[in-house]
Amino acid sequence: MQDLISVIVPVYNMEKYLDRCMKSVLEQTYRNLEIILVDDGSTDASPQMCDEYAMKDNRVKVVHKQNGGLSDARNAGLTIATGTYIGYVDSDDWIESDMYECMYSACVENQAEVAVCRYASVYPDRTVKAGTGNIYVFNKEELVDKYISDDDEIIIYNSVWSKLFHRSIVEGELFPVGHNSEDIMYTTRSFCKAARGVYIDRCLYHYVQDREGSIMNTNRTERMFRDEIPFWRAHIKCIREMMSSHLGDKAAYWFYRRMLAYYLDLVRCADTKAAARQLADMIRSEKQEVKRVYRQLAITGGDKVRMQIFMMRPGIYYWVNRIYGFLRTGTV
Repeated sequence: MQDLISVIVPVYNMEKYLDRCMKSVLEQTYRNLEIILVDDGSTDASPQMCDEYAMKDNRVKVVHKQNGGLSDARNAGLTIATGTYIGYVDSDDWIESDMYECMYSACVENQAEVAVCRYASVYPDRTVKAGTGNIYVFNKEELVDKYISDDDEIIIYNSVWSKLFHRSIVEGELFPVGHNSEDIMYTTRSFCKAARGVYIDRCLYHYVQDREGSIMNTNRTERMFRDEIPFWRAHIKCIREMMSSHLGDKAAYWFYRRMLAYYLDLVRCADTKAAARQLADMIRSEKQEVKRVYRQLAITGGDKVRMQIFMMRPGIYYWVNRIYGFLRTGTV
């Protein structure tokens, strides 16, 4: 008997997208699914659509609740999930027909507690996807190291919908209600608990980018300072405590690299220049910690120089990057 997989699908005013999403879940080649639709106080036809799915397929369970946001909806699904494995699908996205069969088989065959896949980025005019089809197996340290690093081949984001978790590593874990970037700590803690993980280098999930009204496309800078940055700091602390000081320092290094990239994005736009200055002030105020982290790790000379330039003059750092980009690609 194959293990039961609980698939949690939060739904909020998704009447335009829900059929596409649910078709992909209901038609999975892995049949032993518990599909939990959480209607998060929708005001369109989504609640009725959820009930209709449950009437047509006894694998579907529906939770109707007052609107509380994505984290609250996922938590509501977790409270009734009975599966040995837990998966997530956002209701404006869709999945390949064999996604859960591939991920479950990879976990079982490799005695792994978590499987990760690539995802295809779906834009209004195109779909971007990659992957070799290869499968990689990692122990705990290797898994966390790949997760925190910017690896060109093994791309592991914090998103929970690109993963299948064994219940043992997410038992008791909840998403922080009222916050965005909620996946960061859920994924970080689960990876730190997993003895083994498996990476499937294939786009099994279709992630819709730039959808109008998406929470990912609104109040970006507010989300960054209120939610994302604090969660990345908690991520570093968690890795330092649950894994090692070395991996914690490595997570901190990649955090600072991410912040430099954010600065370059923000400073280009007049509407976000103030946020760019705030971010620069934040990083520069942590100069001693940055120096300590960079001393502890085998950082390339180029990386050290870039950070030194930024610490001295963020504006010069911006122009050095623009000139470098022009010399390398011919564009700015």
